[in-house]
Amino acid sequence: MDFNVKKLASGAGLFFTRAVQFTEEKLGQAEKTELDAHFENLMSRADCTKNWTEKIYRQTEVLLQPNPSARIEEFLYEKLDRKAPSRITNGELLGQYMQDAAKEFGPGTPYGSTLIQVGECERRLGAAEREFLQTSAISFLTPLRNFLEGDWKTISKERRLLENLRLDLDACKTRLKKARLAEAKTAMAPDFQETRPRNYVLSASASAAEHELRVAQTEFDRQAEVTRLLLEGISSTHVNHLRCLHEFVEAQAAYYKQCHFHMQELQKELGSQLLLCISSPVETDTLKIEEVQAPATGTRKAKVLYDYDAADSSELSLLADEVRFHHQTAASGSNKNHCPLATLGGPPLLQNFVNKLELL
Repeated sequence: MDFNVKKLASGAGLFFTRAVQFTEEKLGQAEKTELDAHFENLMSRADCTKNWTEKIYRQTEVLLQPNPSARIEEFLYEKLDRKAPSRITNGELLGQYMQDAAKEFGPGTPYGSTLIQVGECERRLGAAEREFLQTSAISFLTPLRNFLEGDWKTISKERRLLENLRLDLDACKTRLKKARLAEAKTAMAPDFQETRPRNYVLSASASAAEHELRVAQTEFDRQAEVTRLLLEGISSTHVNHLRCLHEFVEAQAAYYKQCHFHMQELQKELGSQLLLCISSPVETDTLKIEEVQAPATGTRKAKVLYDYDAADSSELSLLADEVRFHHQTAASGSNKNHCPLATLGGPPLLQNFVNKLELL
């Protein structure tokens, strides 16, 4: 228990000393040990690598899995050290819906058979997407995550330790400087009654400060060398990430090539079906104007909406709001005030005629 209290007190004192040194440095009241330019460049390069690697990793996750809920679920399963359940891709789900719809519409119909073919193609595209996601996660995302969660955490830990040792070193330099100033001040204005005891205490204090400074300098230099080696390892990290990037590009190229192949095969199948339908058209019953018969019995009236001049002798000239037409019956042979449908000359003229009349 006494040991723990002493250790806690020592740690608290060390923390307070570092806090005082850090504050005085910010206020410009204490000197700060500067690292060499090469070391500063290594740290800047490491920070840049970490920032951009994290951005690339996050955006690649969004590319491979746009659904944020699914990403959170995968993250939780990973933290719980459990295997995430297999999830069907959107392409596979769309293909399943199309094939189910084809069963409802009838697989023998043109629409149903086409739905079956397109649905099968979508399922192949979904399977290719699943393979691409798995390959990319293993070959590209995993190395980036290992760097962020492994190497970078180690580098950050050593850098924090180096910063703490630098604060200790500068605090030792400050104590030594103060001890020497006090010793010099005492030597310039001696007190003859207590000269020997005070000089002895000040000399001992300066010697202790020099010893602490030598120890702090040794620890700082050793930690600086360890941190330097870790920072220089960023070059190896770049080489590793470059290799992973090539693998990611190859996986993407294979995926899009496979998708292009499936879509070309689908286009060929649909094109051959279209040519087959054109070569063997379906017979349909078409109503011809010659087959149109006038009503056998009854009388119909029509009101002229605007004037119309007959194009030839087979047509009638019409006056707006004045002329009414009565179709002849089957038993009547008179054409007076009648307009037989056969004289209209086909659907275009019939439509032109109907547009001029308002049926009553």
